Amino acid sequence: MSNGILVFIEHKGGVANKSSIEAVAAAQKLGSELQQSVSAVVLGNDVSALAQEIAGYNVEKVICATNEKLADYTPDAYADGFEQIVKQTEPSFVFLTHTYQVRDFAPKLAARFGKGMISDCIRARVEGGKIGFTRRIFLGKLDADVVSDGEAPVFATFQTGAYRPDQATKGSGAAVENVAVEIGEVRMKPEAPFQEAKQSVDLTKAAVIIAVGRGIKSKDNLALAEKLAEALGGDIAASRPICDAEWLPIDRQIGSSGQTVAPKLYVALGISGAIQHLVGMKNSGTIVAINKDAEAPIFDIADYGIVGDLFEAVPVLTEEIRKIRGLA
Repeated sequence: MSNGILVFIEHKGGVANKSSIEAVAAAQKLGSELQQSVSAVVLGNDVSALAQEIAGYNVEKVICATNEKLADYTPDAYADGFEQIVKQTEPSFVFLTHTYQVRDFAPKLAARFGKGMISDCIRARVEGGKIGFTRRIFLGKLDADVVSDGEAPVFATFQTGAYRPDQATKGSGAAVENVAVEIGEVRMKPEAPFQEAKQSVDLTKAAVIIAVGRGIKSKDNLALAEKLAEALGGDIAASRPICDAEWLPIDRQIGSSGQTVAPKLYVALGISGAIQHLVGMKNSGTIVAINKDAEAPIFDIADYGIVGDLFEAVPVLTEEIRKIRGLA
């Protein structure tokens, strides 16, 4: 296998999905272990600005695959366009992020090469000369190690948050190659993207998250977390019980049935750390936990922990942060 790793850059209106940069980080790490190059592909009609942005990362080249039928996403057009790029570049691996869009068209793409797809991976590695991938199964209760057959191309998708965008190294400016691709019949007409709720928030973009769990005790006590979030310039999130009780909207939920995040700082207030929650935030840069139960599982992954009453600790912590930041 010597033709490198090809990374798909998902975008919306020419703005890259953050998780695509995470896929670049995954490719760079495996590429360094295999001594293989990393390239990226952007599909669209006018995506030259995005291609130049991705060229700023440490990749060999960025392929800008263009056709007017790629202006709006459809599985037919994306599968056709991407198939031509894979055939032209003959990569050893094709890495994608595990988003709704990728899950829509990537299985079709892999099938055209007679391949399956290793999906929702949390890491890739080289062991004993073989390439292995790890996937979470049973809502994160178990990790399954999968070894590819080694026959190129190997298609794999990575879970959001498995790698951090800041792990993707920058470069000196890669070459951008423009390729006009041919698109066959497109059997569907794109509609406006689905929006689950008007107040929907994308916590995957947050640098700081303050998350609350059962230990907050009542909706009225959310003000404690909100003041801490304001002092830190962060966003509020929650474990599932809080959202089930409708104390916070469902788009604030972190975990296997909510969003998967990897902020620079994650502060868990009164969260015990059930596995369903941990899988949604365990890859955060720094994890701080406050819980009165010293045996709470959240402390197993926390970088810093306070065993104590959050109603005593959080106001003090908030006040000290405000003083440090000159907000007091």
